[in-house]
Amino acid sequence: MRTLMIVDGANVVGSVPDGWWRDRRGAAERLRDRLVGFAAEGIPGRPGPIELVLVVEGSAKGVESVPGVRVESAPGSGDDRIVELAAGREAGRACVVVTADRELRRRLDEYGAECVGPRTVRSPGERT
Repeated sequence: MRTLMIVDGANVVGSVPDGWWRDRRGAAERLRDRLVGFAAEGIPGRPGPIELVLVVEGSAKGVESVPGVRVESAPGSGDDRIVELAAGREAGRACVVVTADRELRRRLDEYGAECVGPRTVRSPGERT
């Protein structure tokens, strides 16, 4: 069974002060495009292929899915949608959530999801 990796789009985009706030949707689309390689290759400790879900909210809603990355537009809170996805996965399936949000990490503990920071999906040359 492939690992489910859920990316907290708002948190990962917001982890680098690169002007994302001027175009939140465009920033989410750029993140989505960078994630494609991780879907195929995996991340350290979790070889690919993995099922990758990018959760977006607010003005980033409506970003389209691409092969390898399913985009979920949260109807309300992105954190709530991430918890729903982690809680609803098949029994025994590994789940990794990419976020630096401490409260979200605390909520995910209850569901046995592993949490990793945004650097996990950042390119080596990207500012952090």
